[in-house]
Amino acid sequence: MTASEQMRKMLDELMGTSRDGDGGKNTLPFTDTRVCRSYLLNCCPHEVLANTRMDMGMCSRVHDPALRADYEKASTERDYFYDVDALDHLERFFRDCDRRMEGAKKRLAETQEELTEDLAEKGNKVLEFNEQIGITLAEAEKLGEEGKVEESLKLMEKVEELRKLKQEADSVFRSSMPPSSYQQQKLRVCEVCSAYLGIHDNDRRLADHFGGKLHMGFVFLREKYAALQKMVKDRRAERCNSDRRNNDRSYHDYRSSSNYTNRDRDSRRSRSRSRDHRSIDGRRRDRGSRFYDECRSSSHRSRCSRSRSNDRNRGSRRSNEERSRSRDYKSRKHE
Repeated sequence: MTASEQMRKMLDELMGTSRDGDGGKNTLPFTDTRVCRSYLLNCCPHEVLANTRMDMGMCSRVHDPALRADYEKASTERDYFYDVDALDHLERFFRDCDRRMEGAKKRLAETQEELTEDLAEKGNKVLEFNEQIGITLAEAEKLGEEGKVEESLKLMEKVEELRKLKQEADSVFRSSMPPSSYQQQKLRVCEVCSAYLGIHDNDRRLADHFGGKLHMGFVFLREKYAALQKMVKDRRAERCNSDRRNNDRSYHDYRSSSNYTNRDRDSRRSRSRSRDHRSIDGRRRDRGSRFYDECRSSSHRSRCSRSRSNDRNRGSRRSNEERSRSRDYKSRKHE
């Protein structure tokens, strides 16, 4: 990469697609499906493992530093959930890596003599010291390059202590098995990057491995993978809690509405019963009034009937008296 290309890349990373003032009209937006979501989150294996023994070639999706800068700026305002896509990509990648690692272990077991459990434990202890020496030495060299001399010297002292422990463990392992078998048991598979490590590798070889681009790239990807898993898990848990709170709120609203409806229904029933009672009382009063009126009317008719009967009786008596007086008068006249 030339100096001008490096400068252009740095400007793209800093300013995004709008660095030329055209608003990125001639480029894809980072939301386009053709853009690599893992690249936007800086965890695409095609980029991280480029120029290593496990170089995967060019990614099938678009990689553009300017689009990554646009995404980093836009992601501060809203969540695009690209971590879900990146997590899915890394899951497929590590699933394939673990399958290759198991295959490498199987091939190694076929070519090497099987050890007893005690010998295997002693050999693994030597390999563990080798790994610690390589990691510590690589870290010490990195600190030295950054100008942190005191920290680097402290780590080098730790390396010397680990070397002594390794020599003691190697002596125990060597004395526990025949020389021919000892020469065969010299390889193991790195649990991070699946590369072969020798039990007799020198410190320089171990430092080159553990500080190399391949191993460090896998360390970075595995850490990123764990962080994405935690992020997605926390989001799902938060969403579940939010849904639970919404459900509780909806249930509370439903219960409140139900109680209000029940109270309203009871009130309507009470009013209806009151109206029914009033109607019954009214009908009773009406019936009582009509009965009273009928009684009064019957009594009046009875009195009227008795009065007419008395009048008739008095009239009859007067007629009889008049007829009697008339007969008496006639009889006296004849005499």
